[in-house]
Amino acid sequence: MNQSSLKEEAIQLGRQAKAAARQLAPLASEEKNRALNLMADALEEQSDYLIAENKKDLDAARSAAISHAVLDRIALDPSRVQMMAKGLREVALLPDPVHEIVKMWRRPNGLQVGKMRIPLGVIGMIYEARPNVTADAAALCLKSGNAVILRGGSEAYFSNQAVGAVLKNACAATRVPQQAVQIVKSRDHALIQELLQLEDYIDLIIPRGGEELIRTVAANSRIPVIKHYKGVCHVYVDSDASLEMAERICINAKVQRPSVCNAMETLLVHEEIAPTFLPSIIAKYQAAGVEIRGCEKTCALVPGIKKASENDWTTEYLDLILSVRVVADMDVAIDHIERYGSEHTETIVTSNYRRAREFLDRVNSSAVMVNASTRFNDGGELGLGAEIGISTSKIHAFGPMGLEELTTTKFVVLGDGQIRE
Repeated sequence: MNQSSLKEEAIQLGRQAKAAARQLAPLASEEKNRALNLMADALEEQSDYLIAENKKDLDAARSAAISHAVLDRIALDPSRVQMMAKGLREVALLPDPVHEIVKMWRRPNGLQVGKMRIPLGVIGMIYEARPNVTADAAALCLKSGNAVILRGGSEAYFSNQAVGAVLKNACAATRVPQQAVQIVKSRDHALIQELLQLEDYIDLIIPRGGEELIRTVAANSRIPVIKHYKGVCHVYVDSDASLEMAERICINAKVQRPSVCNAMETLLVHEEIAPTFLPSIIAKYQAAGVEIRGCEKTCALVPGIKKASENDWTTEYLDLILSVRVVADMDVAIDHIERYGSEHTETIVTSNYRRAREFLDRVNSSAVMVNASTRFNDGGELGLGAEIGISTSKIHAFGPMGLEELTTTKFVVLGDGQIRE
């Protein structure tokens, strides 16, 4: 397709989304919730169709020798389809933030001034793999009154088209406009560049995927971008930690699903407990297929493991690989996190209340945890329902982006005839 045709296609998507956003914004919660529940029902009813379309993507990915981590993100099975449907129903149950008055005060002249939540307008989502993102993003945008343009990765093309079609068709029986959820059909990467120029139609771009994708989008967009470059997440096991608890948390943070951004990539262990803790947990990691890359002290305590390079400390493996470092104390652990981390998720395991509070105060990642797995930095796990992504850029949101993060506020002023002197 030539550049002129691609530009026209992008503008058409933008116009349709903006018109749909105007129709969607004033809808009552009941109507939006009805659409979400119908969408969930439709996903479950057409599970076999979705899995069949997903198989096309999986077969192509295997033929292209795509990594196991990416295959895991692409894959759909009955359980994952049910989880998508469950996510939509959970969003339907959440309080609707739109039109909520979040603050109100009275001026000396009698004016009442307040702030009301309103939708952002049109969201552009550019993402890799994970067909569930199609459903999650559609649900959150719909409930928060935003239209959404979804451009998934080519590695999950058939899955995303199928999920999107099921969701759009479910809207037909409601007042939610079908164009409120649009799936980009073109596989041409040049169309993304055209979408990124549509500042008159799209209010926010959310890229979700690898660091290269996000940096490319941020560098080329004329529209504000929510950024999340990578998830280099840490667990620090303190000298006062329960080793049994620490082991459970550390195994879960790395092994339960290593291909996601909230999986632990670096384990930091206080030197006082390292001689006892590391040989035991590394043996368990190795039994689970985890490759360990350790600092000099770690290698001395557990012979035969690979020595970590400087590059390992900044790497988001998204795989069964773990960097391990022995540290002198919590200060050194925090210094390491500040130097090498990505402001995503950090955990301290300790029974020392003072150190736990200090860790919470000093570490400035999007989620900071005490005695819990990094895997909990997820919208669903934190009670937001589904999430549209995790922002590590602080503006305008930080951490998992749920319904409130997809709104902004406008000032509302209530008077009884006041004029400015």
